[in-house]
Amino acid sequence: MSIRSILYSTLSAGALCITSATAVVACENSIKVGVLHSLSGSMAISETTLKDAMLMLIDQQNASGGLLGCELEAVVVDPASDWPLFAEKARELLTVNEVDVIFGNWTSVSRKSVLPVIEELNGLLFYPVQYEGEESSKNVFYTGAAPNQQAIPATDYFLEELGVEKFALLGTDYVYPRTTNNILESYLKDKGIEADDIFVNYTPFGQSDWATIVADVVALGEDGKQVGVISTINGDANIGFYKELAAAGISADDIPVVAFSVGEEELSGLDTSNLVGHLAAWNYFQSAESEANADFIAAWKAFAGEERVTNDPMEAHFIGFNMWVNAATEAGTTDVDAVRAAMYGQEYPNLTGGTAVMLPNHHLAKPVLIGEIQADGQFDIISQTSEVPGDAWTDFLPASAVLKSDWKELGCGMYNVETETCVQLTSNY
Repeated sequence: MSIRSILYSTLSAGALCITSATAVVACENSIKVGVLHSLSGSMAISETTLKDAMLMLIDQQNASGGLLGCELEAVVVDPASDWPLFAEKARELLTVNEVDVIFGNWTSVSRKSVLPVIEELNGLLFYPVQYEGEESSKNVFYTGAAPNQQAIPATDYFLEELGVEKFALLGTDYVYPRTTNNILESYLKDKGIEADDIFVNYTPFGQSDWATIVADVVALGEDGKQVGVISTINGDANIGFYKELAAAGISADDIPVVAFSVGEEELSGLDTSNLVGHLAAWNYFQSAESEANADFIAAWKAFAGEERVTNDPMEAHFIGFNMWVNAATEAGTTDVDAVRAAMYGQEYPNLTGGTAVMLPNHHLAKPVLIGEIQADGQFDIISQTSEVPGDAWTDFLPASAVLKSDWKELGCGMYNVETETCVQLTSNY
């Protein structure tokens, strides 16, 4: 019997109680939290830190009394940057380990692999990374950025602040970069950028040879127009890309790069002296000045080591985990359907000083930050908005512009506002 079933039966019998804010009453079983992040392979550079962050959050929650009187137990698996293996590991977590919730994934292709399993078994996934949107599942809470919370504002910054006239859209060859770039191509054309002034290129995971691609980007500016790179390159391929930029003598003044998948963790493995001035767009940077962030950084370094850095997906896990704890507490159970209902409208302080809010479309309202790389591998925050509501369906693709997601009132992730019908009740994949 899973813990959610045990809690239901125990609660109905009136036997489960919490005697104080910090007292944990003995439970028949612990509440199991699945941690589904690559600890090996090309994505380990980004995902290992998220596993560690989850272990810290679980330890903190146990130290403060656990959840519903029970101790939380982390169940960690390694899908090893192997997308089909993500689905197998998710099934294992739900059926063998009987976890009550899963926090995990980085790439969209891994999330797409997991989705059918999560929906079939009515699991609950908190996904902490920026993604392409164009999806809405009742079994997923998307705590990372949607395109309108990262890609679109970053493109606006290039257009309005840096005067970029030609765009190189460079991405790893999978669903997130391809869909994001489809959105950006449409958006740029709406803004008056000619198709000939948009260069799109995709490379495999782990790409190491960037000489030809960087040369092609440089060639874009031969007519004197300002070139900018929008990077959806993921994983350790970023190391080779930035090294090649430096080798070619390209500075941020020459061709600025704004990255959507490069944060403090990725920069910690690079010589950043030649990357100063290049940009990244996220909802959080370690350099954000707030009391909550100072406390989070101190706790992280005490847990993981003084040399470790924080990053945006860590903050997304921080928000998602605490919202899940609060929703389960409010519902009095970790049952997925009950927790889902309690998630809507959940608020939790983000680490940049504002408040994250969970919307009926399973996305957060979050601020958008643009940071400039510094020589120490940190970011100087040069632009920050107030909280922007995440949009599951972009306004810049015709088929998506008529869709809305509302799981609270409409019970639908693809509601067509023109026909007033629910196109599909689950995710679009």
